[in-house]
Amino acid sequence: MSQEQCFAHWLSSYVVPTLESALEQVLMVADESPHLAGLHEAMRYACLGGGKRIRAALVLAAGEVAHPSEQVEQSKKALVAAATAVELIHAYSLVHDDMPCMDDDKLRRGKATVHVEFGEANALLVGDALQALAFETLAHMQVAPALVVKAMQQLAIASGSRGMVGGQYMDLASVDQKISKSQLKLMHQLKTGELIKASVLLGSITVATNYEDHSALKKYAEKLGLAYQVVDDVLDATMDTDALGKTAGKDELDNKPTYVSILGLEEAKQYAELLHNDALKAIKPLGPRADKLRTLAELIICRQS
Repeated sequence: MSQEQCFAHWLSSYVVPTLESALEQVLMVADESPHLAGLHEAMRYACLGGGKRIRAALVLAAGEVAHPSEQVEQSKKALVAAATAVELIHAYSLVHDDMPCMDDDKLRRGKATVHVEFGEANALLVGDALQALAFETLAHMQVAPALVVKAMQQLAIASGSRGMVGGQYMDLASVDQKISKSQLKLMHQLKTGELIKASVLLGSITVATNYEDHSALKKYAEKLGLAYQVVDDVLDATMDTDALGKTAGKDELDNKPTYVSILGLEEAKQYAELLHNDALKAIKPLGPRADKLRTLAELIICRQS
């Protein structure tokens, strides 16, 4: 098989089913009382049976930089736990972002959003519960306690006011406003880039990657995280709702500043490609150990949804 075929096989036969199984397991653990059945059903609805699992794949691929061949079973389990935690945080963020008080969207991953299906109050609780479950999942990782603490700190930063929440705050404040390119860059780095970066770094932290490799992965993740959001802006302006699995043209409709509205479509595409190239340069010293990360970067830049 070619490198691309090997990667596609890894993604479809290992990453997606492994994460689906891990998510099912952690969501089932919480399901103890029949009085909470409705809440847990909504949590599963938010997490299972959809999504590209790109963030989870980044965790697992980054972990292979330290263990490029046959990882010890303990490292594999810890990496899956870290990837599961990231997907729980991502799911929580989507549930809250879609709510009427935020982006007010009715479609996500090709199906009704959680607040449409289960009610606005329940959607708020689902997001809160998923966030808590993410940190509980990290706390159970079977690695050195210092690494658990470091991983939890990394994910907390990415999730809070210095990450997604701060970016969402800036996003809401920017509606109907003209902002500078530097403000837009900060907003996107926080709202999207920090969790992408945390995904890569959690993989690195979990397997105790050495300083040089960890630094290279951090540079890669910073460039890739911003590229991801630039591509999102391009897709929102160019693709239809069926292709995206969410409402297309929402940014323009809500009069939100994006890289397309500020730079124009072609320059936004060029900026995404520049960031992609910078991400690849950052991991060049890692050689073939980072092949999956290179392919993931290509997937992020070339995706159609």
